[in-house]
Amino acid sequence: MKRAAVCFVLAAITWTVFGQTIGYDFINYDDNSAVYENVEVTKGLSLQGIGWALTHSDAELWNPLSTISHMLDCQLFGLKPAGHHSVNVLLHSLTALGLFLVLEQMTGAFWRSAFVAAAFAVHPLRVESVAWVVERKDVLSGLFFVLTLAAYCFYVRKQTATRYLLVAFLFLLGLMSKAVLVTLPFVLLLLDYWPLARFDNENTRRSTTSFWRMRISGPGRLFVEKIPLLLLSLGASVATLLSQKHAIGSLQQIPVSARIGNALATVITYLGQTFWPAHLAIYYPYPGDIPPLWKILLLVTVLVVVTASLLNARRKYPYLVTGWLWFLGMLVPNIGIIQAGSQAHADRFTYLPHVGLLVLFAWAVTDIFASWRRRHVILGVCGAATILALMFRANDQTKFWRDSESVWVHALAVTPDNPVAEGTLGSAFMTEGKIDDAIAHFQKGLAIWPADAGAQNNFGNALLEKGEFDQAIAHYRKALELRPNYAMACYNLGVTYFRMGNLDEAIAHYKRALEIQPDYPDGYEQLGNTLLRKGETPAAIACWEKSLTKHPANVATRNNLAMVLMQRGRLREAMSHWQKVLDVDPANVDAQNDLAWIFATSPEDSIRNGPRAVSLANGAVRSSAGKNAITLRTLAAAYAESGKFQEAVNAAEQALQMAKAEHNFDLSSHIENEIQLYRSHVPLRDHALVDVQRPPG
Repeated sequence: MKRAAVCFVLAAITWTVFGQTIGYDFINYDDNSAVYENVEVTKGLSLQGIGWALTHSDAELWNPLSTISHMLDCQLFGLKPAGHHSVNVLLHSLTALGLFLVLEQMTGAFWRSAFVAAAFAVHPLRVESVAWVVERKDVLSGLFFVLTLAAYCFYVRKQTATRYLLVAFLFLLGLMSKAVLVTLPFVLLLLDYWPLARFDNENTRRSTTSFWRMRISGPGRLFVEKIPLLLLSLGASVATLLSQKHAIGSLQQIPVSARIGNALATVITYLGQTFWPAHLAIYYPYPGDIPPLWKILLLVTVLVVVTASLLNARRKYPYLVTGWLWFLGMLVPNIGIIQAGSQAHADRFTYLPHVGLLVLFAWAVTDIFASWRRRHVILGVCGAATILALMFRANDQTKFWRDSESVWVHALAVTPDNPVAEGTLGSAFMTEGKIDDAIAHFQKGLAIWPADAGAQNNFGNALLEKGEFDQAIAHYRKALELRPNYAMACYNLGVTYFRMGNLDEAIAHYKRALEIQPDYPDGYEQLGNTLLRKGETPAAIACWEKSLTKHPANVATRNNLAMVLMQRGRLREAMSHWQKVLDVDPANVDAQNDLAWIFATSPEDSIRNGPRAVSLANGAVRSSAGKNAITLRTLAAAYAESGKFQEAVNAAEQALQMAKAEHNFDLSSHIENEIQLYRSHVPLRDHALVDVQRPPG
């Protein structure tokens, strides 16, 4: 009963803090590439998608199980952020519950385990991992981490092959969620020391069965026991290094001394944030200066002294060694020596390392108060007050994550000289149509870091939106100087020249972008649009078809392709594409209208279908709020095909009034002729099917 009550409280406090994220939006930093702009992910869950996730990296990280979980979210919730956020909170709450149960099982310390789980659940350093959809990999790997620990305890009680395979299987799932779990075998060795006490030869001998037949005894046996798990870690490490080779290569430009100094300072930073979690941000810029040698030596000395002191006290307080080395050991993959990325450190990197520190703190404080008469009351009050304080602070920190603008405004408030925050806030303003605000932040970001090719490209996009073509071109070319194989900058140059009417230059840059990045659906789409403008229709069709193989859900490309196919007399192919558009977007006006037009006016008896045309045309009229002359004209043709000529005349007359109000005299002339047909009870037959419905593009 007591255990169930604690589990309920853990779930309650987690949802109290993080439940608010269900009303939050996606963030325009990695959420886009990993979720809502990722073509494969947005398709939902499928065998093909699972295969893709297993063989591709996401943002230069190999975490296929996390990617598959995003696919499942899209299958269940579409691109509504609420569902994605709710899954993150659910996984985090389950991780906290699992942590409590496994710690209590290993140590027998009920209230200390409960405190560690509660502090882990609501510490402000958790906000980034839970409130950021793309950090699904943290909460999912965390769940498999605690499940692996539980399976390991199960295995320790009776060492059989089946139980060991369960440990390895759960560990593999954790690695496939986030490769940072490569240090878990090291954590298991620490748990063997304390609290499982397996380093004692007698304890190890008692728990040994015929599964491990080896002459090695004592601690040596425990190391050998971890070899299969270490091989899994090695495999995950290789996969991660291969997927991150570009990002790691860029990081190696930072001097080794700077990386070492930053890594040492990061450990101290995380220690400080544990007890004073203030000024937290989504991104911390890398320090520009190489730390002096004396500072590096001082940091090394501090860490060595602390580690040596805790090792010296290990006989009386063995939890000190486990907690401290758990914290340090699990930080290693993200400490910054070989870490990919430009951030100095990140709150999310503490997700599992923090558990070791919390264990150390909870057990040490309990021992400090061991001789006090009313220690249970004192510890209970202090523990509850600590959890409430953490909840209050985490609740405030979570509020900054409601949308892209708020998270980056806060980042700039606590880290003023932050070029990434300036640039990404500028991108958020671009999305909102606040072009002048975007330009101001792009300029600030480039003033701090002018060698940022991405920022140069984004600044060019803002200038392009303002119609300042020459300046936009200058920034795109600067981006290409900084990063010669920057496909997006080439693509944007193509867009700029297209808008300027220089089609040959546009085509040249689109082709260059596709040479750099052959798997670039937008490049094929815009190249097709440009080729169509030049009158090279077959080449345009080929480009659009290529684009759709990469991005089959792109309704704009599919609509354009269908329209051109219709104009070339390939009606059935056009109809197939419009039906696929409606499968993705059932309320798409163009697809409803154009498909209805074919069903209503095709000269082929086998294609015409009056009732189907009326249904689609009515949908197009509703989707356009009844204010579109073209959709009303199509509805009139559909009624005529169905023999409802008075309804056809009424709809056509409404369309005529709108066309005249818009001064569309060509369309007005066609509708007037069609009204005469309908009054004579003659349906429309469009033998050309080119007409004036709408041009592609």
